[in-house]
This record gives sequence, structure tokens and C-alpha cells, in this order.
Amino acid sequence: MCGINGLYYFDRSRRVEESLVDRMRAAILHRGPDDRGVYRDGNVGLGFNRLSIIDLSGGSQPMSNEDGSVWVIFNGEIYNFVELRDDLLARGHKFRTRSDTETIVHAWEEYGEGCVERLRGMFAFALWDVRKRLLFGARDRLGIKPFYYYADDQQFAFASEMKALLEIPEIPRQVDPEALAQFLRHRYVIAPGTILRGVSKLPPGHTVTVSESGWTVRRYWDVPADTVEIRESDALAELSSLLGESVRLHLVSDVPLGAFLSGGLDSSSVVAWMSELGVRDIKTFSVGYDAPVSELDYARQVAEHFHTDHHELVLTPGMFRDALERAVWNMDEPVGDEASIPLYCLSRFARQHVTVALSGEGADEIFAGYPIYRIMMALEAANRVPGARWAGWLGQRLGEGKLAKYAGMLGRPLEARYGGVSHVFSHAQMSRLCPLVRDLETPPDGLAAFYRRRSDCSALARMSYLDLKTWLADDLLVKADRMSMAHSLELRVPLLDHKLVEFAMRLPENLKIRGAGGKYLWKRCMESRLPRNIVHRVKRGFPVPLGEWFGGELSGFVRETLLASGGAGDLFSRPEMERVLDRHTHGWDCSGQIFALVIFDQWYRSFVDHASRPQEVLCGRA
Repeated sequence: MCGINGLYYFDRSRRVEESLVDRMRAAILHRGPDDRGVYRDGNVGLGFNRLSIIDLSGGSQPMSNEDGSVWVIFNGEIYNFVELRDDLLARGHKFRTRSDTETIVHAWEEYGEGCVERLRGMFAFALWDVRKRLLFGARDRLGIKPFYYYADDQQFAFASEMKALLEIPEIPRQVDPEALAQFLRHRYVIAPGTILRGVSKLPPGHTVTVSESGWTVRRYWDVPADTVEIRESDALAELSSLLGESVRLHLVSDVPLGAFLSGGLDSSSVVAWMSELGVRDIKTFSVGYDAPVSELDYARQVAEHFHTDHHELVLTPGMFRDALERAVWNMDEPVGDEASIPLYCLSRFARQHVTVALSGEGADEIFAGYPIYRIMMALEAANRVPGARWAGWLGQRLGEGKLAKYAGMLGRPLEARYGGVSHVFSHAQMSRLCPLVRDLETPPDGLAAFYRRRSDCSALARMSYLDLKTWLADDLLVKADRMSMAHSLELRVPLLDHKLVEFAMRLPENLKIRGAGGKYLWKRCMESRLPRNIVHRVKRGFPVPLGEWFGGELSGFVRETLLASGGAGDLFSRPEMERVLDRHTHGWDCSGQIFALVIFDQWYRSFVDHASRPQEVLCGRA
């Protein structure tokens, strides 16, 4: 895994300073401490940090073709690079290395912008075509690897992380009010937006082409919208084949490799397939707590079942507090996902033993694993009953609580009641909390475009699509990439191989949800491979005991953090933050809201106030 950055001036007579490209590169040194490089060609400059995974001696970047007319910088892994290499060799191309990076260079020569459609893997790359004077960038289909950019009438700049862009003096550090509203609502900002005005994320499955005439963003892939009827036995056989193939491809590595194991179905499935494929002495890593929500017992059961070399980390409130500032700096943009801190600590722990780890993200979105899907589908059916609208009107007046919440959704269309897996603040709370949001005419949630793209699909298909494009891409995968790369650890997600995703999204609903549970076909596939109680245990997500910690050992810390001068207090109402803290003290679980506020406070101090950049970062050691 690596870090990429670059700068392009639209005025060809303006030369890029190597020192600026190098400062951008140095800001994300943690993404690749093994090698580095800078390339300049007049009005363009490319920077690169390398974490060596494949072809340890021959994969230095920026990398060119034979005559130096095409240069590439690449972050990720191309899992079908051997097949691509053989095809390109047959077409007359000459290779100097055995790295997957070089296949991108020659695929560009052979297929132009269509090269990206032939890549199978996780990637973000940029290449410079000297003859055409053209810069081309791309991001993988699901958004596993990041690609940020900033463009104005003078320049186009890009990088793996936003902090590299902020080395460019012209880029303002101004919070975007619409993005802030999205963060407060969902705990993340939906692509192409970011929390900073003018800085964008290249959406998953998109490319960007930059020339002297400007830049153009193009979508090259999307999740299939059609459903294919298939017999259960055939679907089961195909799923088994795709899973085995994907995990096998994700095992290719020239460095030590292991797996994150939460004890849930998905990560346990990855370990099961690693064992079935003959991996010996699998190293597994788990994080838990001295609290009832800890799932270490389940992870331990799976580790014992497959005789793995198992390692456990018990996270304490003090460890959580001490890691927060460094984790937020490495997160790069504010994401209020409480599991990010345990993942940061687990990645640091695992990096002592391995350089690559496999993880289980993605199965809930593509195989309908979230319980909320079944609730929304039940409401969809109830809405067809006469009188549902009046029942919803009554429910809205029942006060707080889950029953009132769902009753109040009766009679409302899916788009008005399902806003994704994660909700933090209501619109009313956001208005009281933040004047910037209150002054917006209509606080945006960023979801309407995704609903429009699937307007003719079933409710389940629309929810899965929405979560794949937002929650997965802008929360789970951001967290997975940043928290692992903070410690130069490559995290791979075999359940998000695009061929597996395409297969899953085309399955009929009765192979995903049946009876009281989701992930029906997935569970059928894993019943013979995992202990039964692991396959059929209740979905719990990745619990963190923040409710207990914020009401106990960390209560003083969060109150002092949020009510100190500067930080979140520059944008948020202090009385409203105090109200949230007091509600939590008096028995309401406001831990998700408190965590989102603390995350934003730490991010704002580091990236806008410049007040608390971690010393380890300043010294290049974070």
C-alpha cells in the first residue's frame, strides 16, 4: 500500500516546484515508509511513498514505460495483474518488473481510459502521458482506496489524503456548512464532498481526466440494478466459487499476512476460507474490552476452531483516550465512527507481526445483513394498508423511543424514512447546535441522487445501493484505510471484490432475507465451515462501550474537551453541547452524539486551528 500526490498547472509555462510536491509527499509518509520518489515534467509533478508488498526490489515509483512517455503513481493492489501482464506481453509490450504497477502503464498504452475497466482490485492511481500532456486519475469501483483533489482555474492537485493537499498555500481551510450538516446527520461526509470547502473526493468507480482545457470526471462502473432469477443450489455453488477465488487472490503477498477477527460472521468467514485454501499458521488479531459488549470470546472460539496464531488486545478507557488525537489526525477527515479508535489500536498491535491483514467489510451491505432493512421492508408492507398515514401521524406525537420513531414513519415513502444505517443528530438538534447549519435554507443529506438512480428498484435494493455508496464508501472504508495506513499496514477487503458484489446485488430478495434474518445465502454457504453459533448469532456490529465510558471514567475528559475554548466551540453552541452531555449523565444514551462532537473538535483543532497537531506527526513517526 502506498501514498500518492501530484500537482498540475493549467498554464504550461508555469513550472511545478519539486519542494512543494515533496512537502505534500512527506505529509503522508506513514502510507509508505519503504521508498519514495518525485517526478517533474514542467507544469506537472508527481510524488510517491511506497509500502512494499509485491516485488519488493522492483516496484519503485513513479514508474514509466520503456521510453519514459507514460508515468504512473499507484496506491493499491491489482489482483488480476498476472493475467493482465500475460495479455499485454502477447500484444507486444515489454516489462521490466514483476510488479502490478507496471501493468497499469502498459494497459494505458493499449486501452487508454478503458484500462481501468480491466483492473480487478483496490486502487487509486494517477498517470501522466507526456506525449498527450494529459493527467489521468482513477479510483476503484467500491472506493476502497482514497483519491482527494482540489481544482481551481490555476491548478489541479490530488493526493491519497487531504492533509497532503493542505501543504498547498492557496487551499483554504474553511469548513463547508453543507458538509458539516451531513457530518452531524450521518457522522460522515458523502462523496464528492468533503468537510473543507473546495476539496473533493473522487467518487468510487470514477475517473478524472485533466488537460490544459480543464478537468472531467466520468463514472466507469456502477452496481448492477437488474435482478437475476437463479436456483438456490446454483446460487450457493456460485457464491462458494466467488468467495474462494476472491480470498485466494487477496492472499498474494511477498510480506507477512494475517487477518482481523471480530468473532462476527464476516471476519470469521474470511478466516475460514483462508484455512480452506491451505494457509498455515494463520495470524489472527482481535480487540475487545473488559465490558459485557466485548466479543473476544467469539473471536477466541473461531481462532481455536481453525488453530490460528491468535493475538488479543484489550482496550481500556485510558488507551481509547490516549489514542484519540493521533487517530483523528490520521483519519484525515472527521468520521464519527466509534469503532475507528479500536481499529487504530488494533492496526498498531497487528503491525508488530504482519504487513498485510484481511478484513470482513462489505457483506452486510451486499447480502442485506442489517436488521434495519427488515424493519423498513415491514413498514413498506404496512404502508399499503389503509389508514397507515393516520397511524404515522399519531406515532409522531408519541414522544421519544424506538416505537414512536418507527410508528411515526408509517405512511411515509422510503426516501423520507430511511437515511442510511447511521443517524446522529436530528434536523432540529442540528439547528440548535450549529448556526452554520441553521442558516442553510434546506439542510442537505446528500442521499437524493442515489435514490433517483434506483427509483425503479425494490425497497431492499434501494437501501443496499444507498448504503454501499455512502455508509460503506464514506465511513467504513475511510476508517479501514486510514486507521490501518496510520501504521503502514495494508488492509484488504476480499468480500468487496467487484465480481462478488455484482453477483450479490443481482440476487433475488428471498436469497438475502428469509424469515427473521438477513444474509440467508451467506449463512447457508458458511454453515459447513463455521461453528453454528457463529453463523446464526445475532448481528451486533462492532460495539464499543462508549455509553459506560462517557458516563464514567471518560466523563470528565469529554466535558473538558468540548467545553474548552476554541475547537468545536467556534462553531457549535456550548449550551447545546452541555445539554447533550447532561442528558447522557441522566440516563439517555447520547454516546454517539458525544463521540461525533469530540471527533469534530479534535479534527478542527488539528486541521483548522493548527493547535494540537500530534508531536509524533510533526516528527514523522505517527
